[in-house]
Amino acid sequence: MDKTKIQLEILGLSYSQTQTGAYALVLGEASGKRRLPIIIGNFEAQAIAIELEKMKPSRPLTHDIFKTFADSFGIKVTEVLIYKLVEGIFFANLVCVQADGKKIEIDTRTSDAIALAVRFKCPIHTYEEILSSAGIVLEDDEEFGDDQDTTSTEIEVKAAEDDLFAAYSLEDLEKEIEKAIGNEDYERASLLRDEINKRQ
Repeated sequence: MDKTKIQLEILGLSYSQTQTGAYALVLGEASGKRRLPIIIGNFEAQAIAIELEKMKPSRPLTHDIFKTFADSFGIKVTEVLIYKLVEGIFFANLVCVQADGKKIEIDTRTSDAIALAVRFKCPIHTYEEILSSAGIVLEDDEEFGDDQDTTSTEIEVKAAEDDLFAAYSLEDLEKEIEKAIGNEDYERASLLRDEINKRQ
């Protein structure tokens, strides 16, 4: 395997066109045009989205608890490495450093690793061979999927219909987003925030 490391960035998140109830997380190489789409579950998609959008859940999510736990014991996650691809499944490691400087690698699901990477603000890497075999090359004006703009650095969770909240006033939308966050319905909160941003 080509062990050359390639740094990846989170480019977008959209409803999966192939799997009901799942999302397509799109990673892209930091200095190139290759994209690495990864199918992840609803919970992990929400965990990534609320951190990137700086939402504050009413109660800490599992990944938030992990971050607090690690901080409390002086453990830092310094890197996420997507190191293997087997039959369409990506494998990842959390590269951790203890307070005494000891380095430890922890095997984890890629979706959980990305959710933690955004919380620890650590880089995401993969190997050149993985990106060469599973990556998709898109030109700047192409889009990934029917509703995903891979050139955007903002995470987007698209509604099934553009006019989903058309009847709501801005005041109604603000009330609804507070209610959604209180109910821990972060998917709805994300849609509401997108609608508010469109009107401002």
